[in-house]
Amino acid sequence: MRLCIFNPEHDLCLAKGRAHYVPPRSAVEFARRDANIMSVLYPDALCCSVYDLSPFTSHLTPLTSVTAWGWDAVVKHELLKRGIDESLLPLDEEIDTIRELQHRSTVLPLQEDCHEVRSIEDMESLLKSREHWVLKAPWSGAGRGLRWVHGSLTPIDRDWIVKTVANQRCVIAEPRRDVVADLALEYMSGYFMGYSYFKTGSGVYKENVMWPDARIVETFHETSLQQTKAQVEEWLAANVWPRYRGPLGVDLMVDARGQTFVSEINFRHTMGMVAHAKIVNR
Repeated sequence: MRLCIFNPEHDLCLAKGRAHYVPPRSAVEFARRDANIMSVLYPDALCCSVYDLSPFTSHLTPLTSVTAWGWDAVVKHELLKRGIDESLLPLDEEIDTIRELQHRSTVLPLQEDCHEVRSIEDMESLLKSREHWVLKAPWSGAGRGLRWVHGSLTPIDRDWIVKTVANQRCVIAEPRRDVVADLALEYMSGYFMGYSYFKTGSGVYKENVMWPDARIVETFHETSLQQTKAQVEEWLAANVWPRYRGPLGVDLMVDARGQTFVSEINFRHTMGMVAHAKIVNR
């Protein structure tokens, strides 16, 4: 039997970087309530939250594998506490690799005009060349860890930059773009699964648009999208797949000119994968 753990708190756990972390109650309740999201991707598996393994503990079928929405030190620690065989879980070194790859500086080679900011002076220098920026904490999720800067730094901006650099090594500065659509490239262990099209608000995921791949490519400037996909896949082959095997989503932005830009990479399952699986299985 395959056990699938839905842990949408994964990004928050990665940001904390330690096994002994208690996620917000809202995230835990979401995981318990909607664990069956994983069944869309793994229809033959038993799906549950790590905080409620009762569907699993009532089963008599031997456990053969464990899959998580995303692997981090917290979910591994919780599974071990509940008696899951450690041989079925990733090594600590593998989890450390996932966390390091998830640091937003990893994807900078694919991001035009994005920069690592390590000091207030770095950011002030960038503001001389461009007025509007989005600042991102290297480890963050669910719309957290984002700040919009316009023209100059406020005292709150300055404090946030100093604290984030101290805790996470740097801040990522991304040009504020005229974004008209958010897309993603979805992969599993080097294999391209398909595209997804989703909507956000203030950097927070809202919902996926249930469009098939052909419609996404046709609608959002096929040439730019295919060029970006080719660049991403060349970079993944050289820098990621030799170190990581598993689910991966590359978020993209499309601007008003039809140009495609890489936004971030998620080393976990994504709602785009779920949406894509639903479309394929219709």
